[in-house]
Amino acid sequence: MRERLLKLREELEAIAAMGEESAAVVELDQSKVGRLSRMDAMQVQAMAEASRQRRKAMLRDIEAALKRIDDGDYGLCRDCEEAINPKRLEFDPTALRCIDCASKAEQ
Repeated sequence: MRERLLKLREELEAIAAMGEESAAVVELDQSKVGRLSRMDAMQVQAMAEASRQRRKAMLRDIEAALKRIDDGDYGLCRDCEEAINPKRLEFDPTALRCIDCASKAEQ
């Protein structure tokens, strides 16, 4: 699982490097860019920022999962301390809770 997490981290960092230009400040000079083009650019900028925030959160989750592997706590539910189903970890290698505890936490 460590290798999978490291690969996922590497992919997210590569995506982040490619997406930096999308989040650049929008030029407000109307002589260069029309109003609708500027509005489109601002929307693209907002979506890029939201994506950046999601990547940042995912990278934090990956780092936390790698730390749990190092500490020997990986795969144990944060709440009940029972083993998390391997299929759940296969789907989301950063999962902190078993299905039962995750369901309770969502309510």
